[in-house]
Amino acid sequence: MIIEIRRYRLHPGKREAFIEVFERVNRPALRDAGMLVFGPMRDLEDPDVVHWMRAFATLSDRERIKDDFYDGPVWLKELEPQVMPLIAHFEASVVETTEGFETFSGAASLL
Repeated sequence: MIIEIRRYRLHPGKREAFIEVFERVNRPALRDAGMLVFGPMRDLEDPDVVHWMRAFATLSDRERIKDDFYDGPVWLKELEPQVMPLIAHFEASVVETTEGFETFSGAASLL
């Protein structure tokens, strides 16, 4: 399984606005696109940081699903104009799980 561990530094005071949009629109849209999404999660040490993760079965699935999502109307017309002004900086680490990795459901596979 391929997991992106994402960290977003938001403009000061914008974390709750970001979380509201994420939970109401972004997370459902990402899931509809085929991503397994965990989060958002509030950073306990910095009030302007949010973490979240998304998972894919393979690297090729990741590329295809991301391309379809970010070239699509939900991102371009609805989400991008709402969330990008809230984000000061973001970074992502792309990792591959080991054979014994347990998903959040306790299963040993994404499927």
